[in-house]
Amino acid sequence: MDFLQSTRESYDAMAPAYAEAHTGLSEQPLDRALMAAFAELVPAGPIAELGSGPGQTTAHLRELELDVFGIDLSPQMVEIARARNPGVRFEVGSMTAIDEPDESLAGIVSWFALMHIPPSELPGVFAEMRRVLKPGGQIAIATLAGDELVRRTEAFGQEIELEYYMRGVETVATAMSEAGLVPHTRVSRDPAGEERYPRTYILAGRP
Repeated sequence: MDFLQSTRESYDAMAPAYAEAHTGLSEQPLDRALMAAFAELVPAGPIAELGSGPGQTTAHLRELELDVFGIDLSPQMVEIARARNPGVRFEVGSMTAIDEPDESLAGIVSWFALMHIPPSELPGVFAEMRRVLKPGGQIAIATLAGDELVRRTEAFGQEIELEYYMRGVETVATAMSEAGLVPHTRVSRDPAGEERYPRTYILAGRP
């Protein structure tokens, strides 16, 4: 099965339970701090969150007074995000082919969605990000860290088919650089609480 189809169907299946478990960032102080830094660095203009899920990260960025909208592969996730955030734009779409004009965005955020992108597709994803980002625009990426591939077939009581590609911070930064982006901040942290894997965060810009 195509990875986009399997990812879409998996998140559609677990959307209600996933959304109930992901309601905000109150227990993620580092995530909030990096988003606050991003909010100060990003120029004025529209910002897309790629892989916005039920909209909790988009909502937090709106609280930082950013002009942000969400794009997600799962129609069920988009439906929940719209219901939770009236008046905020959420669209069905993929980071492999972003439905926005060239150089139209001031910023891009992708919070724990890049981990589903296979290595062969990663260069194209970052090329797409560069295409839609205007010069001086900023990107904030969060993903799982490591060097393994994890396959999950069950989550929240649902049968799913999801692949998680763990990547080190330098692997992600190198792929961004090769696409013409300039990473300027790299942060890694160990798992906390019930988390199983380390986290990688990268802020980058388009020259």
